[in-house]
Amino acid sequence: MDRKFHTGMVPLEKQEGEMRMNWADGKMRCCWANPKNERYIRYHDEEWGVPVHDDRKLFEMLILECFQAGLSWECVLNKRDAFREAFDGFDVEKVCVYKEEKLEALRNDPGIIRNRLKIQAAVTNAQAFREIQKEYGSFSEYLWHWTEGSVIRETGKTSSELSDAISKDLKKQGMKFVGTTVVYAYLQAVGVIRSHEDGCFCRHEDDI
Repeated sequence: MDRKFHTGMVPLEKQEGEMRMNWADGKMRCCWANPKNERYIRYHDEEWGVPVHDDRKLFEMLILECFQAGLSWECVLNKRDAFREAFDGFDVEKVCVYKEEKLEALRNDPGIIRNRLKIQAAVTNAQAFREIQKEYGSFSEYLWHWTEGSVIRETGKTSSELSDAISKDLKKQGMKFVGTTVVYAYLQAVGVIRSHEDGCFCRHEDDI
């Protein structure tokens, strides 16, 4: 269901040392959520931190997080539809075999982030992703084995021993743009780490 979020806000309130805003719909959200961007709000409410086990979605989020490196996630999210079209719906089998002609088309696609190294890394990472699938049966099995299928709940971090370890292993597998900060953000996005802040209605639902 497509929900409308009003940009009108009532005054900020201080809560546990952070500034939070009261939203017009009465829900409290993580302080990073942009009230003026409906796409961003839907992502916060419906996707971020929800455990993902589908390999295509895991691949999509991995590629997007790698493109996000050094940029804002909101910037990448706003281009998500264009990325999906440009990268064949994030079909890992297709991305694995991209040739120079396709890479050149991507480098000239105004709808995506046209970083030459990141575009090449998407292909390299797709190939490594596919090899991990072959070894583990699925990328989901690989990813979730690090926590034995459990969700970690923590806030206030941008990296951890877990993201350090996974980052190191993915680099060993040949992946690029998978430093510990990128990997930590990825783990948050796909629900391995659940990081909704105190006061956020999503955190409250977790506690019920």
